[in-house]
Amino acid sequence: MTAAPLAEAPVSHRLTALDRCDACGAQAYIAAEVGGSELLYCAHHGRKFEEKLRAVATNWHDETAMLLD
Repeated sequence: MTAAPLAEAPVSHRLTALDRCDACGAQAYIAAEVGGSELLYCAHHGRKFEEKLRAVATNWHDETAMLLD
């Protein structure tokens, strides 16, 4: 069974410093919608869980490029 392609969210900065990683509490830069719920992750945990999350996520929003600015 092949997962449906994910819709990449347009590049917009909707995550703020108040959005925190569900795994460690650091600032969130990745949001994934899974089963109608939004999961937030810092860059580290987002990359760590990316392969498994993308297989089940209906939406993937990545603002990690902000870390390079």
